[in-house]
Amino acid sequence: MSETAEKTPGLKKTRVGVVTSDKGDKTITVEVMRRVPHPRFRKIVKRTTKLYAHDESGQAAIGDRVLIEETKPISKTKCWVLKEVLSH
Repeated sequence: MSETAEKTPGLKKTRVGVVTSDKGDKTITVEVMRRVPHPRFRKIVKRTTKLYAHDESGQAAIGDRVLIEETKPISKTKCWVLKEVLSH
């Protein structure tokens, strides 16, 4: 490996979702909805995923649309971090 070659981090995943819980200490629960075709019938159906995100300053509240970004694991279940609150 040459000296000029450096490790460049890849793009981090981002998701937009709705906060469903903010009861944890510095943790919010975000519900992310995606639209995918049904494997057999090919109709577009909605699928939801529950993700745990780190909210250091506690700025997100229940019902807010937020932007979260993937990060290294913070705890057993938390590997997302709050980037910004899009709407209240």
